[in-house]
Amino acid sequence: MVFHGRFEKALNQLRERQKGKERAFDDENLSDKLEKNDTLALILSALLVFLPAALLVLGAVSLIGYLFVVR
Repeated sequence: MVFHGRFEKALNQLRERQKGKERAFDDENLSDKLEKNDTLALILSALLVFLPAALLVLGAVSLIGYLFVVR
């Protein structure tokens, strides 16, 4: 790596600044930070995001297949 020394220096400075701060993904017990219906909300929001995209892809594949069979 060309700038390996500078990269290591910047990484060490970042580690020094972040030393006392708590990060959520470092916590072993993340379930303690979730509230009662957070899991349900995460699942519903994922469905709202991914389901329309999956339906569009499925519709496009079906349309292409239909056009190959009919024509």
